[in-house]
Amino acid sequence: MKVVPLMELVQEKINSLYKKINTHNYRYYVLDDPHISDSEYDDLIQQLETLEKENPGLITPDSPTQRVGAEPLSEFKTLTHTVPMLSLANAKNKDELIAFDERVKKSLEEEGNLEYMGEPKLDGLGVEAVYENGLFSYGSTRGDGMTGEDITLNLRTIRGLPLKLREEELPVPNLLEVRGEVFITKKGFEGLNIFREKNSEPIFANPRNAAAGSLRQLDPSVTSQRPLSVFFYQPGMVEGISFKSQDKFIECAKKWGLPINPHVKRLYGIDESVLYYEEMELKRNRLPYEIDGIVLKVNSFHNQDILGTRSRSPRWAIAGKFKAQQATTVILDIEVQVGRTGAVTPVARLKPVEIGGVTVSNATLHNQDEIKKKDIRIGDTVFLERAGDVIPKVVKVVMEKRPLESLPFILPNKCPVCSQSLFKPEEEAIYRCQNVSCLAQVKGRIQHFSSKNAMDIEGLGQRIVEQFVDEGLLKSVDGIFSLKKEDLVKLEGMGEKSADNLFDSIDHSKNTTFPRFLYALGIRNVGEHLSKVFAKEFKCDFNNFMKANVEHLAGIQEVGPIVADCVVRFWENPKNRSVVNA
Repeated sequence: MKVVPLMELVQEKINSLYKKINTHNYRYYVLDDPHISDSEYDDLIQQLETLEKENPGLITPDSPTQRVGAEPLSEFKTLTHTVPMLSLANAKNKDELIAFDERVKKSLEEEGNLEYMGEPKLDGLGVEAVYENGLFSYGSTRGDGMTGEDITLNLRTIRGLPLKLREEELPVPNLLEVRGEVFITKKGFEGLNIFREKNSEPIFANPRNAAAGSLRQLDPSVTSQRPLSVFFYQPGMVEGISFKSQDKFIECAKKWGLPINPHVKRLYGIDESVLYYEEMELKRNRLPYEIDGIVLKVNSFHNQDILGTRSRSPRWAIAGKFKAQQATTVILDIEVQVGRTGAVTPVARLKPVEIGGVTVSNATLHNQDEIKKKDIRIGDTVFLERAGDVIPKVVKVVMEKRPLESLPFILPNKCPVCSQSLFKPEEEAIYRCQNVSCLAQVKGRIQHFSSKNAMDIEGLGQRIVEQFVDEGLLKSVDGIFSLKKEDLVKLEGMGEKSADNLFDSIDHSKNTTFPRFLYALGIRNVGEHLSKVFAKEFKCDFNNFMKANVEHLAGIQEVGPIVADCVVRFWENPKNRSVVNA
């Protein structure tokens, strides 16, 4: 009987796991037909990580475990595109699409119908990924079309991007430069902002900003935590294989395991193309990601070469932009809301109106500067738009319909909930309530205070915290340590056992560290890392930390004047000091 060496067996097991994981990635990201659950997938990754940890000499760059791990960069380098990544000319309606078709046929001296490829125009960030002999080599942003930023390490973190092309159905080319769009789904964007708000981090304005900001992180471990996706749509330079048309490239790209938008479609003639444009506009609100139009491309690469390019855009493609989703309505009132992190936001209460199939009755006015710039008043008739097709936004006021008795709207200088004075940080447009005991903030602050990376109090989840605050049992974070068992057991869903477990966890949390406690307080701009920096600087002496002035704090490496000002202003509020002392 032949005895197989142990290392050879390990290598076979690793190769088997590679194949399984890559196949499941292909089924999930390309075919949209997963065959295993997320937990089963995670178990395969765990098995591979264990084997590689025990046998580091067997780790290869294309291993599914090697998406993250590089040290943070100090800056991005630039890369030159072999073939320029041009922008697209726009068509604002179907008539301009028809005019595009007429120009193309005239240039090609064609009279009949032309074949086009239609694809949704995603609202993300254009990138280029380069594969050499099937292995992902490097990648960049579109940049100015000629050069882009080297974001290789960040692209590697996107699970939908294959680190190695599939060869099961089609040999891979020696060189493949492929263009795509990195984006964040609507659901992923919502979850990301909820997470950032809970951690007292500024939220992103829209999915595109979130995707762009995530790809431009110098630390790839940060990018790996963002819900990024990618769809590829166009080849750049290719060596070792040739394509006659766009649809043939798409066909090959799918076989190699590159994610392709499922709504890409071959279209015969301009009538079919206009119909596709209209159908996608109707579907846009039902798609899981943002689109702002469609892209129409001449299918034949030979015809593309004949048509050529202008200085900034190809003559063989055009972006058919959708109509902005707008409506007019009346501002019935302007209310001031206080968020969980203390941000004070004016909100317009509107006469309900339907936009893009959704009834809208509220719209954020962002801040006082925005109100002043647009001169928005109660009683105004306004143009309303679903910004990014999601967040209602007041675009402009219809001045001709303004009531004669209207007055400019001014935000109050005191918190509408706790009456504490509001503060506007320098170079920011948002006013903030800095009172941590403000009832508008208290639920979110208690959840943050008790979270795993802060005081780690098990049993104080969102539902329980809301119940305790609504019942008047908690009014600030220090109230956690004054809870009485006899009050808790009377509450719905809170029995003797649950109460005992909660009190055990509260008691255990008292034995904490300076960084954890500081992070738990939720001081603006002070996260886990800076909490450790302050612990080191003040040798874990909280009294000295509370007495530190702006000059001292700003002089600490990694801190700076903005964070220093946030810390000092936090301690200037006597209610905050009393909470900490309690």
